[in-house]
Amino acid sequence: MIERREFYINGEWVAPSETNDCHVIDPSTEEPCAVVSLGAQADTDAAVAAAKAALPGWMATPPAERIALVEKLVEAFSERAEDIAQAASMEMGAPIDMARQQQVPAGGYHLKNFIRAAKAFEFDKPLSDRAPNDRIIYEAVGVAALITPWNWPLNQITLKVGAAAIAGCTMVLKPSEQSPLNAMIFAECMDAAGFPKGVFNLVNGDGAGVGSQLSAHPDVDMVSFTGSTRAGTAISKNAADTLKKVHLELGGKGANLIFADADDKAVKRGVLHMMNNTGQSCNAPSRMIVQAEIYDQAVEIARETAEKVTVGSAHDEGRHVGPVVNELQWNKIQGLIQKGIDEGARLVTGGPGRPEGFNKGFFVRPTVFADVTNDMTIGHEEIFGPVLSIMKFETEEEAVAMANDTVYGLTNYVQTQDGERANRMARLLRSGMVEMNGQSRSAGSPFGGMKQSGNGREGGIYGLEDFLEVKAVSGWTA
Repeated sequence: MIERREFYINGEWVAPSETNDCHVIDPSTEEPCAVVSLGAQADTDAAVAAAKAALPGWMATPPAERIALVEKLVEAFSERAEDIAQAASMEMGAPIDMARQQQVPAGGYHLKNFIRAAKAFEFDKPLSDRAPNDRIIYEAVGVAALITPWNWPLNQITLKVGAAAIAGCTMVLKPSEQSPLNAMIFAECMDAAGFPKGVFNLVNGDGAGVGSQLSAHPDVDMVSFTGSTRAGTAISKNAADTLKKVHLELGGKGANLIFADADDKAVKRGVLHMMNNTGQSCNAPSRMIVQAEIYDQAVEIARETAEKVTVGSAHDEGRHVGPVVNELQWNKIQGLIQKGIDEGARLVTGGPGRPEGFNKGFFVRPTVFADVTNDMTIGHEEIFGPVLSIMKFETEEEAVAMANDTVYGLTNYVQTQDGERANRMARLLRSGMVEMNGQSRSAGSPFGGMKQSGNGREGGIYGLEDFLEVKAVSGWTA
């Protein structure tokens, strides 16, 4: 059993102010694998005070020096890659090869992209050639509370820490209590990189405790949160009294529009994307909306593809999906699968219960439903598991209406060989991101949504700007 009860505050690992143990559960075995401590108000206050004290000096540090420290962080992070992968695999259930190949590399990728973007960013510049005595200064927002999820932990930690550090913000990180170990190793990387005391602090806790304390804290200037829409709403209300900046990356119910002229691999690609990370991605293409001419064929390909997706322990090497993160999520997913059946969706493959051969662990059968409509629960509610809903459309207009008929607006997908149609869809779909024909967004492309998928953007220049205030100065002496 791993014991990691300390918090990282003001450059040191310190004991919690009071005993409040929390067991971290290995979702592959349902057994405790570690014990951490959940912070109390005194711990939150100490971390915020350290960040506040460090803020003036860190803001005054030239951007080039802040960037250089993030470059050292990349080196430290790389050296601990295997430790981080092992931790993430054990605590949140990513198969170890997937943790090594996707979870951990996502962190280094984002940090390097921030470095590249920051070196080309003007933190201080004239308003324009016509107004040389007007100055625009980009200044750190201040003390930032970073509240991160369990599903892509390193992805989200680095998207927030990298941008905040380069912007000149000091910070308090509260990782998910479901997956705290990888974040504690990341804190060791920050320490090894040589960041000044108080610039980065970590306090473990749950949403109701440390999360609420940070979002309401009068000395916190900004909250950057990734997680559920329900929690994002609570954070927004909690932060309202202090009018702090709130950045939210929330849930999704992505539509994948597959037209009759889509390429041969479009359906298979969509199913595998949906099942990746055991369906635990906010940008998963969970609604496959297929044109009538190829609907039956698409359903059959989806069935064949899903039935080839194997399920296994996160500790085993190989290409398979692991368990979902915990019993609460497992029960929720099982309930939604049953609702799909009860409400009349056609179960194509998968279904309730654990996969064959498993009597323990939070494993879910890769599941595909056909003949789903948006008024069904599985058609509009985020499931956050390996469950795909397939729907049918006749016309472009119907496809757009179905895709946009959701409270969410994170990522939508388009599969067509008609370039003009693809561009039309990209303009009409109400989401922060649209990915077409299996092409991933490029490095530095902004990640974020609209509607109940949140606000703000992460990654590259756009992510950096979210941690900066714009200060307009007149009468500047050149």
